[in-house]
Amino acid sequence: MSSLSTFLRQVRSRSNEHLQAMRLLAQAHLAGQMVSVLRQELDSMVRVIYLLTQRPERRDLLIEASVKGEKWLQERSRAAVTDREMVDLAQTLQGWTQSVYKFGCAFIHLSGLHDYNDRDPLSQLPSQERRDILEHCRHYHGGPSADDADFEALVPYLPRVLEKIASNLECYLEALENGEVRSASEV
Repeated sequence: MSSLSTFLRQVRSRSNEHLQAMRLLAQAHLAGQMVSVLRQELDSMVRVIYLLTQRPERRDLLIEASVKGEKWLQERSRAAVTDREMVDLAQTLQGWTQSVYKFGCAFIHLSGLHDYNDRDPLSQLPSQERRDILEHCRHYHGGPSADDADFEALVPYLPRVLEKIASNLECYLEALENGEVRSASEV
């Protein structure tokens, strides 16, 4: 089996597991874990977007490294490819990526946002990030409608957000599977 086949299988398997986990987490009202799952799915998406913008030879090396559990390295300096680089690239394509990724990271790492049962995590964000998250959710997922919506109002929309990210990810995986190379403006 090729490294590409293995990579595609593991990303799709991870995505399917995220969708299953989200359903269970939503039923149990485990909002912090729901955001963590979103962040993990977004991590897959930004990595696949990054791969789509690489030359085929470089892409093959990065996929091989991923399958072997190795870090992705820069082509010239041999320094690690950073999450920041991949998120910045995805941000140019999907204007909401950075806000959701950063918000999700706060739930991956122990932070004040874990106190969401007593303090609203959205109120702890800079106003622009809060607006970006709420506007994205309204535009693509139907709500919440209030400009001053709190985290509790956002939580019911998280499964829809995950479904959209997973759907986009699948489109990118199909492009990867077909050997497409895209410029940043085409992704």
